Amino acid sequence: MSPMPDPNAVLAALRAAFGADEVLAGDASPRHLKDWSTAVGGIPLAILRPRSTDALARMLAICHAHGQPVVPQGGLSGLVGGAVPSGGEVLISLERMNAIEDLDLDSGTVTVQAGAVLQTIQEACRDAGALLAVDLGARGSCQIGGNVSTNAGGNRVIRYGNTRDSVLGLEVVLADGTVLPMMNRMVKNNAGMDLKHLFIGSEGVLGIVTRVVLKLQPLPQGTSTALVAVADFASALRFLRHAQQSLSGQISAFEIMWRDYLDTAVAANRLRKPFVTDHPVYVLTDMHCGQPETDAQRFQAMLEAAIEAGWIVDAAVAQSVADAEALWAIRDGVAEVLRDHAPTLNFDVSVPVAQIGECAARVRANLERDWPQLKALFFGHVGDGNLHVVVCKVPEDAASVHAIEDAVYSVVRDYGGSVSAEHGIGVLKRDWLHYSRSAAELALMRTLKQSLDPCGILNPGKML
Repeated sequence: MSPMPDPNAVLAALRAAFGADEVLAGDASPRHLKDWSTAVGGIPLAILRPRSTDALARMLAICHAHGQPVVPQGGLSGLVGGAVPSGGEVLISLERMNAIEDLDLDSGTVTVQAGAVLQTIQEACRDAGALLAVDLGARGSCQIGGNVSTNAGGNRVIRYGNTRDSVLGLEVVLADGTVLPMMNRMVKNNAGMDLKHLFIGSEGVLGIVTRVVLKLQPLPQGTSTALVAVADFASALRFLRHAQQSLSGQISAFEIMWRDYLDTAVAANRLRKPFVTDHPVYVLTDMHCGQPETDAQRFQAMLEAAIEAGWIVDAAVAQSVADAEALWAIRDGVAEVLRDHAPTLNFDVSVPVAQIGECAARVRANLERDWPQLKALFFGHVGDGNLHVVVCKVPEDAASVHAIEDAVYSVVRDYGGSVSAEHGIGVLKRDWLHYSRSAAELALMRTLKQSLDPCGILNPGKML
């Protein structure tokens, strides 16, 4: 580790190399000081806003020479405090590096700068006749560099995989300003180690992603969507297997909501309840269609067979785009739930798919036993083993927060699961990482960190 940097010398060097528009005072932009998490930070030394990879490389070289810690920032939609400064660091915002550089339909790729907003890329690809499969609720504000750095998941993982599965190439700037031009555009490339995977999901502690080559998918010609009611999680799992087999693996979303979440989301968003009768568990599923009329018939037949078999007890099938959006509004209404029931603790965990129901039941039992006054909401992505739990109106003292976290994470550990399915570790989950990673794995992570960032300036205190 380097000695403590001299803030005045760091600022003088940065201001000498860059204009005032690219080097802001640390308190000049409050929106850069927090993300969507509850993490509380401090005032950074400065906020840097590079317009190019070359500028970022020169900024990092200056910071590295002075031993100055830096915190990279994307769209600030993270939920684990990974982009929040603790105080005294230099913030590096990628928001100005937002160009869509190339969209190649013949190769099936799109090349973008890291600061491009996910929804902007999605729309450009859609207008050109292709699908960018990376998708999550924060699409309107999250940046692709942050998606890559956290290996974001989302609603379409069951069919298209995590962000990692859509990344062909990366450009990354290391702590000392070295640029790694790994901008591969081929699906097949076994010329030595595939170094991009070091940086996908590493949360900015090994290097800063600046450009990305993403793999595109055929644009669906339509979507069949339904919200179904089931008696329990076991029935939802049987329905999942049936749907995947009947539709040849074309299911593109399979979202589960226990009754507590659905009722709360409907109320918070002032939505219409989809069924007259309440049910214990609901599944929102859809299929991307290549031949809308034929595929809609297959989708309907799949649902009818599931009802006849007793795996589902009721179904609301979208008859229009507006109907589908109304059903998805329930699942995507999390922000309003968090607003109405703050302060909340938000858990993003994963266990093997077959054990999600058991895990949810054990977590619920722990919470009801020790905190019967608290409401807990359960939902998630069944197809990829991801369970979300929102505990509402939690006590804000550290002891209570720690105890509630242990009530959830200890169950996940027992199933060999992950304390972070898709949101990353940041600072809020750092102390629980050992529940999901062995001592040997953590030691190797630290070795990689030391090798690529020997001065420890990149996102210090995050993840490790």
